[in-house]
Amino acid sequence: MGPARRNKTKRRMRDLDQVHADLRSSKHLAQHKTAKPAEDLPGLGRFYCVECAKWFEGENSLVQHRKGKNHKRRLRALRAEPYSQKEAEAAVGLRTDNGTRSKASITAGDEPAAMDIKGTDSR
Repeated sequence: MGPARRNKTKRRMRDLDQVHADLRSSKHLAQHKTAKPAEDLPGLGRFYCVECAKWFEGENSLVQHRKGKNHKRRLRALRAEPYSQKEAEAAVGLRTDNGTRSKASITAGDEPAAMDIKGTDSR
């Protein structure tokens, strides 16, 4: 592994969907915070920005971070709700109901047009 790959993953932050999960569930956030021992974290793990998933050395650096452009950009990105797997499948055109159709959709005229004997449309 070359130095370029190491540098790309060196400052990897948590993705937006992971941060959304942190904001929704305190259990998820507690699990993330306990992933590393406090002695290994900057500021002994006391100064943490939830939105950016970053640790800071002191309160002053955390306050300065919250005033900064990167934090505000991250807040704007977090305003949009992340897409779910169901929405992604619907956008592609896949059925999310495993191919079963209800009786209501069949009676509503959702069937294809009737074909005559030669295979052409009867319209």
